[in-house]
Amino acid sequence: MYGTFSVREVYFKVKILVTGSAGFIGGYLVQELLDHGHEVTGIDNYSKYGKVEKSYDNHENYNFTEGDAKDAGLLKELISDCDQVVAIAAVIGGISLFHELAYDLLAENERITASTFDAAIWAFKHRKLKKINVMSSSMVFESTGTYPTPEGEQLKCPPPLSTYGFQKLACEYFAKGAFEQYGLPYTIIRPFNAVGTGEKRAKLEREILSGNIKLAMSHVVPDLVQKVLKGQDPLHILGSGNQIRHYTYAGDLAEGIRICIESEKAVNEDFNLSTAASTTVLELARLIWEKINGDRPFRYVSDKPFEYDVQKRVPSVEKARKILGFETKTSLKDALDEVIPWIKKEIELGGI
Repeated sequence: MYGTFSVREVYFKVKILVTGSAGFIGGYLVQELLDHGHEVTGIDNYSKYGKVEKSYDNHENYNFTEGDAKDAGLLKELISDCDQVVAIAAVIGGISLFHELAYDLLAENERITASTFDAAIWAFKHRKLKKINVMSSSMVFESTGTYPTPEGEQLKCPPPLSTYGFQKLACEYFAKGAFEQYGLPYTIIRPFNAVGTGEKRAKLEREILSGNIKLAMSHVVPDLVQKVLKGQDPLHILGSGNQIRHYTYAGDLAEGIRICIESEKAVNEDFNLSTAASTTVLELARLIWEKINGDRPFRYVSDKPFEYDVQKRVPSVEKARKILGFETKTSLKDALDEVIPWIKKEIELGGI
């Protein structure tokens, strides 16, 4: 993407530091890495959901530290014997945070990013670290008018309008700068609209009503599922419902991230990791409604959308397919069959 770097080694059976390992995508990724024989060191400060338990907490190849990714000294300790790092830790909780925490999203995430890169550069120079994998976002394409949106478009289109999108673009420039100055190899990874279990109501979010029910993390899938499960009729959606998204199963994303870690072809490249299927918010809402309510007539009302509710996200997925051989396997319908029962249980437990 930003340069070339020649390596002959393919990264198999390595030790990986995952920041934000107790989070939503982190949870899927750690399990994926352990299932494929890798050793994982995790760090998380539980700032998003509070303390959570994961199925792999006692896995023999997993070591976890409760701590802050802004602590560069701690990160140096954890990264000192790692082969790669996956930088996931960030302040994020859905579109409402783009407006509620516009400064914190920029400032806190820049501190996390700088700390992680400081530790990674040190470990690359003085220990055995081979690469940093940077979790970016589809929001770097916030201002694009090119669809499907290919890798490289973030360098051509106007910069993102939201502070969150701008900061994610900055993460990519951290990778560019660290490579140019220190030779640190990287892979930039852009997930699109991850769907899966593990997203509870974020501790940082202010309570916002959507109809008679509080928004759930302001992420559209858990928000709509919990409202339908709670009997909301008509269903409240943000905006017209014509917003286009690519809802990608988090288990598929985890596989794609693992391939980025393992493949020498991913070095110094950037990849959109996404399903190829476009779905409008209204189509999503109807699908969730029918899965929960069966033949009951579908009714909805449109609430005023947030300012940074991007109307269209359609990624090109050709590069990941051609270079990495990566394609998603799980349909939105199948992903919802996993998500809906989990959210139903969390509602009963008070987690959502």
